[in-house]
Parts: sequence; structure tokens; C-alpha cells
Amino acid sequence: MVTTLTRVVVVGDLMTDTVAHATAPLARGSDTPATVTMHGGGSGANIASWLAVDGAEVAFIGRRGADIAGRNRDMELMGYGVDARLVMDPERPTGTCVVMITHKGDHTMLSDPGANAALSADDLPRDLFAPDSHLHVSGYTLLNAGSRRAVLAAMDLAHQAGMTVSVDGASAAPLGRVGAEPFLQLTNGAALLFVNPEQGKVLTGRDDASQAARVLNAWYPHVVMKLGADGAVMYAGGRAEPVRVSAPPVEHVLDRTGAGDAFIAGFLPPWLDRKPAHEALASGCRLATSALSLVGARPLL
Repeated sequence: MVTTLTRVVVVGDLMTDTVAHATAPLARGSDTPATVTMHGGGSGANIASWLAVDGAEVAFIGRRGADIAGRNRDMELMGYGVDARLVMDPERPTGTCVVMITHKGDHTMLSDPGANAALSADDLPRDLFAPDSHLHVSGYTLLNAGSRRAVLAAMDLAHQAGMTVSVDGASAAPLGRVGAEPFLQLTNGAALLFVNPEQGKVLTGRDDASQAARVLNAWYPHVVMKLGADGAVMYAGGRAEPVRVSAPPVEHVLDRTGAGDAFIAGFLPPWLDRKPAHEALASGCRLATSALSLVGARPLL
């Protein structure tokens, strides 16, 4: 279990994930046998859940619908030990994501943000923005035009309070729709960026993940490139040599959904405690490996 004296405040998305695992090749225009399950989701809420289960003090700021799904997601977060600050939207439903996984393990996601898109600056509890806290921003919430102003307001409050700020690249497709230059401008002042190779390519145009991370390190003091089964690498302070950590071996991967979120949750506490970079990276890989052994993006309650 990882503990930190720093409270982590996550501003992000809350979703219900419908995960469909195809057990045979997709029969386009017809039926394909699959195992279909429903889980709590949303990158921001996932990160908050993994943080809490791993021993960190964490608060989550988000928005849900006035529906059964929203109530269930709210109760789940409290069950994990998250200080859930959710605003109930009277008009929009709780966000939903359909996660389609082929028989080979490839993922495709269809997302309806629902109430997430209406997050506003008025939804931000001012008491959470304090010098002894860290703000993590879910890239999905930043990339969504409806919730972007709320994220920028949160980052401004964090800077005023002397908090450190981290952000993740969310997903390559929405990141590409917003564009590299706008994203870099919107996240100006963040101390830490999390990306994977696909997101790094969108932001830098570099196919090589290490080159992309090095380029991004000119914009952000700390850059963590998540490499999946190959572990992770961190560039910090313009150092010539990055810090690399291999991922633990996994005998059987049940579901990759949320593994990147779990990595962030594992990384942040030791990084905030100023532990060596290799310890923070190893902690991230540890939680990501745990996520791979579960169906869905959240730890078991």
C-alpha cells in the first residue's frame, strides 16, 4: 500500500462502462457472441478509485446525472474511500462508454459524456484547493469543450493555492481533434504530463516514443511515457538520460481497460513524496499490472 501526506484532487469524468468482450471474430452486419458486463468508469473517477484503494487521500470533482447509474457511481466512489464531490445534473444523464474488445484484445470505445460535458467552474469546491494538495486533471475533461472552462478554472485555483498540477493525454483521437498546439497552451503550467506513444505522436509528430517524450520535456518539467507491457519511462528537468522501469510479467491479461489510469494512481503518491523516479514508475507499473487482472477499469470493492 502506498501512502502520501499530499491530498490528491482529481477533476475528471465519471462514466458507466458497458464492456463487451467478443469471443470470436466480429461478424460485421450480423451477430458476434460476447461477454457483456457493466462497471464504473471514467478516467478521472478510475484514477481516484485506484488512489484511494492504494492508501492515498483523494477527492474527486465531477458531475453525474439524476439517475440510478449516477447514484450507483456515487456510492461506488464512497465505497472506495474517495471524497466524492459530485454535482447532480437535473437534465443530462450520467456519462456512458461502450467498450468493445475484439477476440484479439483490441479496444474501441464509444463515449457519450452526458453530465460530464456540463461541469462548470461553479462546481469546484473551493475548500479542496489548498497548498497541501495536488491537482490531477483528466485529459478527457480538458478536451471536452463543454467542461474545458471548469478545468482551466481548477488549474487557476490550484496555481493560486501553490498546488502542483498533473495532466494526462486522455486518448489519441480526441487529442488529435483538439490539436497539439491548443493542448500544449491549455496545459501551460502543469508540472507533470502522462502520455502513451500514440498520444505522444499526436503532440509531437514523432513516431519514436522516447523522442516524443524528450520533445515534450521541453514543455513540461516532468513527462512520463506509459509503454504498456514495456513498462514506462520518465524524462525530468531536461536530463539527457531518462529513467526506465520494466513492467512486471503478466501471465494472463483479462482486460486492459483502465490500466493506464491505474498507472497514474500508482505513480502520483511516491512522486509527490519526492521518492526516486524509478520507485514512482515501479509503483505505477504495479497498479497497472493489478488492473490487467480484472474486468473493468476499477479495483474490486
